[in-house]
Amino acid sequence: MKAVIVAFDRFTDIDVFLPWDLLNRVRLRDKEFSVRIVGSGKMHRSVCGIELPTHGGVEECNDADLVYFSSGPGTRDVIKDEQFLKQFRLDPSRQIVCSMCSGALILAALGILEGISATTYPSAIELLRGYGVEVETTKHLVTHGNIGTAAGCLAAVDLMGWAIEKLYGPTVRQDVIASVLPVGQGQVCLY
Repeated sequence: MKAVIVAFDRFTDIDVFLPWDLLNRVRLRDKEFSVRIVGSGKMHRSVCGIELPTHGGVEECNDADLVYFSSGPGTRDVIKDEQFLKQFRLDPSRQIVCSMCSGALILAALGILEGISATTYPSAIELLRGYGVEVETTKHLVTHGNIGTAAGCLAAVDLMGWAIEKLYGPTVRQDVIASVLPVGQGQVCLY
């Protein structure tokens, strides 16, 4: 199995690094599970200035089992970049496709959200509605089949939990999420 995290210039740091950590906790159970950060360049800079080297290009998304789009101000640029968008041939009938906050704009630009509702960060609501998407403003996680959107950085825990359960079942989800809970809230030691 393979998961890819899509980064771009001006991504939100936590929205890449928290899913990266959670997905790599799955890899502790399944050594064949691969987690890769991909982008349109060899390196992307976060909103906070971290230079993040990528493992490969966005074309890797097309054969991944899980495709996750991060968020950040840079989404407003990539949704206008036809060269970027035309590299994706995603298929939610065989792939889990999900986004965090304004990453939903990329899903909408790719046509993935056509005919379904989604959630996003408050500053991206009107842009997402501009794609004809029904935006659920009171839900932090909205899923339809293999498509998931989440809003609010810490909602990544629930989004990744949902995706992990779709790939590996409820026990793996529970163990991975329990491994990051505050002490006293049901920890499972994976290390």
